[in-house]
Amino acid sequence: MDAVKLYDGGVYLIDGGLIVPEADPDAVERMTGSKADPVAARMGTMAARILRAHDTSRDDGSLRLRFDALTSPDNAFVNIIQTARASGLTEFPVPYTLTCCHNTLCAVGGTINEDDHRFGLSAAKRYGGIFVPPHLGVLHQVMCETQAGCGKMILGSDSHTRYGALGTLAIGEGGGELVKQLLGKTYDIPAPEVIAVYLEGKPAPYVGPQDIALAIIRTVFECGYVKNKVMEFVGPGIANMTCDYRNGVDVMTTETAALSSIWVTDDGTWRFLAAHGREDEFAELKPAPVAYYDGCVRVDLSQVRPMIALPFHPSSVYAIDELYDDLDGILASVEARADEIAGRAGSLDLRGKVDAAGLHVQQGSISGCAGGTYTNIMQAARALRGHSCGDGEFSLSVYPASMPIMSALVKQGAIMDLIQAGAVVRTAMCGPCFGAGDTPANNALSIRHNTRNFPNREGSKAGQGQMAAAALMDARSIAATAANGGVLTSAAALDCWGDVPEYEYDPAPYAHRVYNGFGNPLPDEPLAYGPNIKDWPEMEPLGEHVLVQVCTKILDPVTNTDEFVPSGEASCYRSDPFKLAEFTLSGRDPEYVERAKTARGYEERRLAGHLDKGCAAAFAAAKRITPDANAVDIEIGGMLYATKPGDGSAREQAASCQRVLGGLVNVCRQYATKRYRTNLINWGLLPFRTDDELLFEVGDWLYIPGVRAAIEAGAGELEAHVIRGGEVCGTMTLLLDSMTNDERQIILDGCLINYNRKG
Repeated sequence: MDAVKLYDGGVYLIDGGLIVPEADPDAVERMTGSKADPVAARMGTMAARILRAHDTSRDDGSLRLRFDALTSPDNAFVNIIQTARASGLTEFPVPYTLTCCHNTLCAVGGTINEDDHRFGLSAAKRYGGIFVPPHLGVLHQVMCETQAGCGKMILGSDSHTRYGALGTLAIGEGGGELVKQLLGKTYDIPAPEVIAVYLEGKPAPYVGPQDIALAIIRTVFECGYVKNKVMEFVGPGIANMTCDYRNGVDVMTTETAALSSIWVTDDGTWRFLAAHGREDEFAELKPAPVAYYDGCVRVDLSQVRPMIALPFHPSSVYAIDELYDDLDGILASVEARADEIAGRAGSLDLRGKVDAAGLHVQQGSISGCAGGTYTNIMQAARALRGHSCGDGEFSLSVYPASMPIMSALVKQGAIMDLIQAGAVVRTAMCGPCFGAGDTPANNALSIRHNTRNFPNREGSKAGQGQMAAAALMDARSIAATAANGGVLTSAAALDCWGDVPEYEYDPAPYAHRVYNGFGNPLPDEPLAYGPNIKDWPEMEPLGEHVLVQVCTKILDPVTNTDEFVPSGEASCYRSDPFKLAEFTLSGRDPEYVERAKTARGYEERRLAGHLDKGCAAAFAAAKRITPDANAVDIEIGGMLYATKPGDGSAREQAASCQRVLGGLVNVCRQYATKRYRTNLINWGLLPFRTDDELLFEVGDWLYIPGVRAAIEAGAGELEAHVIRGGEVCGTMTLLLDSMTNDERQIILDGCLINYNRKG
């Protein structure tokens, strides 16, 4: 049977163990003695109760949430604090943890990364925050160890903010949403649907949390089954996984496009919290005797096999034995996709890596919030004990996710086992996940237990003739591959697996280095600014009408945020909005930046009282449509079209860079995630959709008359006129999905910064 099954329609969960499709309400009545009531039973989910406890609106249809804690890595916290400071921030209202796990290496741009870290420490002192220095811990591991607790909600400016296995409903969003929380405002969303993830059976000893997660992602991502919904993990299979193992599954739920996750808590949850000295954070969480879910993902853990997500997406998943059944055909399809990305033939040769032994890979990495857990690395060390990674191309790097984990691994002898096998053990950082460490060679294949394998995210630069590729696997199969000299090998080939020794948490690394100033701000502490830290440019309120030039038209099925603003080197410049903007779409459409800057120049000259000849013909056509409009009324900017933008990271820079370059409008068929659309709104970009034929090409103009009045009125449709060569060549309907009153006002004011300044 298939390991993962999706239900059509909603389901009732009876006593936490029996699934009844909503189409059979009589069965609910027979089991419970009461008629099925989906409205009341919706409040029986754990997610609904936690959300309601954090809701300040008491409106059944919408939520205005306040969180218990916040967290940001070093590639985001400077901009967030700068934005909040400009809006009157005086003190962090809840624990706000700042970690230095992304730009850890300080390898690009001289002092800029360490300058950002120093800024973070000074901000923690001034405003009463928590600062974790470089190499001490990966953001999400630190939060699991120090902040997550049952019934809490945590908001992070990183998309993998997921602590559901510890009873915390956590959400990853763009920095603007954290700014709102810092200023005492709320996170406003419609009440999300909740999907039951019913786990049954027991994983095989050689199956790890990444295998479970990839099996789920393969089934739900493309069809959007859990998109923008809460995944609620229930069922008897939970008891067959340790809490550390569950954390490894949970962090990968981001790759399903879900909003958040929550799990039943039990003795395993208590043991994890107690081991970290936080048993008081435990509370039993479980659904009510009758709970209604909007769908159900049923997972038989015993049927999951070792998996691999091939380049270039976490949903491109095969069982490893399935891959070997059609190795040539599957690898040929990956090579074809690589050629599309690179824009040239022969960019990646995977089939040339196959011989009688199997598929040879060149690099392995176990790292980050998904891979660097105690259990994963203990199992990898067990597989490699007495083996060798070999003296060929293959290399293996292992990054424990925190210094406390490193300490425990040292005590257990696991670090020595890894070193003696030829693995390189490094300190805690997220770098390999996004191209800031362990970038493989050109034409190399890397297997990784981390979260993502988007095009060029591993660090290669397609625009410079480079192409490498990453596949996602569990640490167990990566270790099996390493023990086999770099030949791709399923963990099922080894029989070394078993229970690992109990984890012994060592708080000393944090006690001796982490600054914890929550509740004790030092308002006279100066903020430490490096020369790279720049303020945001001024952004004008929305005009009465907008005239936007099409600066790019991306027809790929999905465009992820790594393509908007690449990881790796670009990440180091995130405290300088002007430098960072120069990287926008650099790997996808290298001409975009100059086109956008040209449109921005038209607007700058309009504001100065001059109409540039480059836009004069389009402006004249717009005037013929609205004769009463003049240059004061018609705002000029850039437009980006992508079929389905916003998959992947929560990085707000995917929107802010467009705005810095003069962007005003996005148009798409659908948005891949809620968080990308929210980022657009917070930066004053109009988030349109369209179902119409795409009548425009790059260089054309769209004129949207009356846009300000339409936003004020809450309109859901607007008419756009396509202008080419100074003549209107067609009209299109642009759709504007619902926005809150605050979101509409942010758009009208030009951005969240302007909105906050108004108070």
